[in-house]
Amino acid sequence: MLLLAACGGGQQTRTETQASLPEAHIDPATAGTITGKVLFKGEAPAMPVIDMSSNPQCERQHHTPQKAEVVVVNGNGTLKNVFVWIKAGLAPARWAPPAEAARLDQNGCVYQPHVLGIMKGQQLEILNGDPVNHNVHAESTVNAAWNESQPPRAEHKFKQFSSEEVLFPVTCSVHPWMRSYIGVSPHPFFAVTGDDGTFSLKGVPPGTYTVEAVHEKYGRKEGKLTLAPGGSAVLEFTYGS
Repeated sequence: MLLLAACGGGQQTRTETQASLPEAHIDPATAGTITGKVLFKGEAPAMPVIDMSSNPQCERQHHTPQKAEVVVVNGNGTLKNVFVWIKAGLAPARWAPPAEAARLDQNGCVYQPHVLGIMKGQQLEILNGDPVNHNVHAESTVNAAWNESQPPRAEHKFKQFSSEEVLFPVTCSVHPWMRSYIGVSPHPFFAVTGDDGTFSLKGVPPGTYTVEAVHEKYGRKEGKLTLAPGGSAVLEFTYGS
C-alpha cells in the first residue's frame, strides 16, 4: 500500500482494501460495555467571553455573554467535550454507518455541539438557524477540506467523510470565534463526554483494546483494557495539573 501511494495509487488501494474487508458482526451474547470518565485535576481555567460586537445580529441573539468552550470543567471535577474512542484492537471489518445523519447546527453564531462524533460514510447534516450568513470551513487534513457559504436559514447541507480522522476543527470564515471539532471513526465505538464527564461504549465485542481520549487543548491520552465476553470494563483519564 505504501509503495502504491508513493506512485499515486494510494487512494484506490485504500478503497479496494476497505471493500475487501468482511462486514462487521457482533454476537449480542458476548458483547460488553466500556464505561468511564474523564477527570480534571487542578484549578479550572476561566472560560473566556466571546466578543461578538463585530456582528450585532449575532450579539443580539444572546441575553448573557457567551463563553468559549475550549475548556469546560464540570461541577463534579470532570472534563466536558472529550472525544473517546477505541483506537486499536478491533478486528479489521467494514462497519455500516447509521442511516440517521449526525447534526451540526449554527445557532446564535455558535456551533452546536462543540465536539461531534461521526462514522465514516455517515451523513453530516449542517444547519444554519441564524439570520446571518456563515461560511462552514472543515479544516480536515486526511479527508478533503472544504469551505462553503451557507445563507441565513438556508437549506441544510449534507456532507460525508470517507476516512478516519480524530479530531479536526470546523470554523467559520465570517465569524472567527466560531469553532467546533469533529471526530470521524471507522466504527461505532466512540462517545463525547458531557456535563458529567462520563462516557459509555456499548455492544463492544470481547478483546483487548487501546482506548484514546482526545481534547482540543490538552491533547491525547491512551488507556488499555481487556473486555471479557459479556463483561464490562472501566477506564478513567485524567487531564490538568
